[in-house]
Amino acid sequence: MDYLNFNFLDVLDIVLVAFLLYTVYKLVKGTIAINIFLGIGILYLIWKLTEVLQMELLSDIIGKFIGGGFIALIIVFQQEIRKFLLMLGSTNFTSKKGFLKSLNLLNTELIEITNVDAILEACNEMSETKTGALIVLKRNNSLDFVKDTGDFMNIEVNRPILKSIFYKNSPLHDGAIIIEDNKIVATRVILPVSKEAHIPLRFGLRHRAGIGITDRTDALALVVSEETGEISYIKDSEFVLYKNMEDLNLKLRKDLAV
Repeated sequence: MDYLNFNFLDVLDIVLVAFLLYTVYKLVKGTIAINIFLGIGILYLIWKLTEVLQMELLSDIIGKFIGGGFIALIIVFQQEIRKFLLMLGSTNFTSKKGFLKSLNLLNTELIEITNVDAILEACNEMSETKTGALIVLKRNNSLDFVKDTGDFMNIEVNRPILKSIFYKNSPLHDGAIIIEDNKIVATRVILPVSKEAHIPLRFGLRHRAGIGITDRTDALALVVSEETGEISYIKDSEFVLYKNMEDLNLKLRKDLAV
């Protein structure tokens, strides 16, 4: 009956655990790891149920399995754990706005601030002329560690500016640009390049850089291929499929609101 005696610390404990689980769920949502995460959650609930029902043998077996599988879980979830630790270390909790963003309390504001239409219009026009481009959109994680590799800017996002930056004779066209809250804050940024072998050979360094930055942070990446003009949308180091530009617009807005 001790489970029925709640106090303030018990409530705080439950809230913190719920927040932690929700954060982990956001990290693994849309990946194969979500099935493993749900399986672990179900197994843990069964373990606690066997303890409450005083099924000592079964509880002991499941408890040892969970304890012994801790190292295996670290190996399975190494990418998600890295993203989680990076999020904790790089999220700006010192400002009220940064803290609210980390709690997803400014979703509407994020949608209104980021000029998604201008970004996609520029990508569409660059696609028609086969102008290569790499655009990184910041979400919660800090991108200061890559911004330092480029040129600092403070330019409001609009279609002509984006096209002029990636124009082949522009001194700024090499590398990526970073957009934060509808501001181009850095150009000629050097991004970490993914070395994953499963990436098709038809994708070049721009795509590998887009995969690399989205693997290390929760940022989003748009890549315009210089060879084919194809627009690729990358999230969580994976290519996101879309039907048309309208569908891409909706997906991008939704992801920026997370």
